[in-house]
Amino acid sequence: MRHSFGNRKLGRVTSHRLAMFRNQLASLVESERIVTTLPKAKELRPIAERIVTQGRRGTLQARRLAQRWVASNTVLQKLFDVIGPRFKDRNGGYLRIVKLGPRPGDGAEMAVLEFVDFEMKKVEKPAPEEKKAKGKAKQEAGEAPELAAEGEAEAAEKKAAGKKKAPSKKQPAAAKPKAERKAPKADVHGKGAKTRGPRKAGGE
Repeated sequence: MRHSFGNRKLGRVTSHRLAMFRNQLASLVESERIVTTLPKAKELRPIAERIVTQGRRGTLQARRLAQRWVASNTVLQKLFDVIGPRFKDRNGGYLRIVKLGPRPGDGAEMAVLEFVDFEMKKVEKPAPEEKKAKGKAKQEAGEAPELAAEGEAEAAEKKAAGKKKAPSKKQPAAAKPKAERKAPKADVHGKGAKTRGPRKAGGE
């Protein structure tokens, strides 16, 4: 029996599972917050914390060990220049898992994996009155007198051209007189059409 075997396979072979963790680590370091399923978050957290510990060390050997999991140079640079020094005074526990509940599609338990000092940036939306005032100011500042004069001249030319071109109304074709109508075609042999008289009684 295999005792103390706590790693989750997550329905994948080893190479696929490790590749998935590498991609998730890159996204986590880049955006500092990812949304994934709860089992994946629990498996990824210890790996990510070991990587952050290497970023705290900041040595060449630590960079080589971290490069096993993080292949991108830009992500690796952020790990050692931004995230590592940020947790210099913290001994472990760099990440937290926040449960989100079941997913609507298949009911899988979802969770957020993020750094403990991560804060969502609030984007303040301007009021509609401020938007209108800014739009008017931009229009007034952007309109030069020369451009306005050119626009007026073009509009006057278009109006003049529209007046010159009168709308052409198609007149219905006049009906031809009865005399000009085509006569019935003659017989193939040129004898003309034969008229048949009334039948005589008695069958003669």
